[in-house]
Amino acid sequence: MEDMLSVTETADALGKLLQEHNGQDVSVLDLRGVNNWTDFFVITTVTSKTHMDGLERHIKDFCHEKDIDIFGSSKKDTDEKWRLIDLGSLIVHLMTSDSREFYDLDRLWRYSSSSQSSSSSSSSSSQSSSSSS
Repeated sequence: MEDMLSVTETADALGKLLQEHNGQDVSVLDLRGVNNWTDFFVITTVTSKTHMDGLERHIKDFCHEKDIDIFGSSKKDTDEKWRLIDLGSLIVHLMTSDSREFYDLDRLWRYSSSSQSSSSSSSSSSQSSSSSS
């Protein structure tokens, strides 16, 4: 993954890509030093299955262009509320609003350093609600 772009540049580029294609509340979470199995989460909220499919296609096209390996993605017929795309040192989460609210990865991983670029007006209240520590 680091051949063309660094993992940080790739995470930021994927965050921008998701925003450009109407992903909502895009979050890029830096998990380096927090765990040993991945470096970044890129999370976005999708509005429908069609939106999820389209974003996955854009991610796969981006990875193909940048020669980035995709190690796996959740099967389309298993859970249409949350699709995970594993790029090794970076994991992309495409989630419905219900799923994102329920699992609340932003809050769960709040101790990581994060850069959030919100593309909708209902920006992440989960980032600001850290009073339950």
